[in-house]
Amino acid sequence: MLDTFSEETQLILVVIAIAILFAVVSWNTKRNKNKLYHRDKRNFRKNYEKKRK
Repeated sequence: MLDTFSEETQLILVVIAIAILFAVVSWNTKRNKNKLYHRDKRNFRKNYEKKRK
């Protein structure tokens, strides 16, 4: 598939693909950290007030 492109174009495409993968992985890591940080078990006071109501 990449044989039809010149070596320079192949290199550019590979660099772009790696950059896109890096962006997706960093976005997913940020999203997962946010989910873990804002989970219910983390804040005792909010859980206590929620159970009290």
